[in-house]
Amino acid sequence: MRAFFEGIEDLFVNGLFWPYDFFRFMSNWWTSNIVNWLFVILGTIAMVYWLMQLKKFDDSGEEDKDITAHSYL
Repeated sequence: MRAFFEGIEDLFVNGLFWPYDFFRFMSNWWTSNIVNWLFVILGTIAMVYWLMQLKKFDDSGEEDKDITAHSYL
């Protein structure tokens, strides 16, 4: 069983996370945090899309805004 967990460790440390070792030793802060910037940009795009969809459904009047629409209210 120990070899199984050491195999998982080897997969992640030496395999899947090797790009992070490359970014870690870069001298420029902006390029070393490129993964973080990609996540921030992706999250911002997803939030803008979600808010546009909420606005679209709110403008079309499809949502039931009656106070008895939800049983937990």
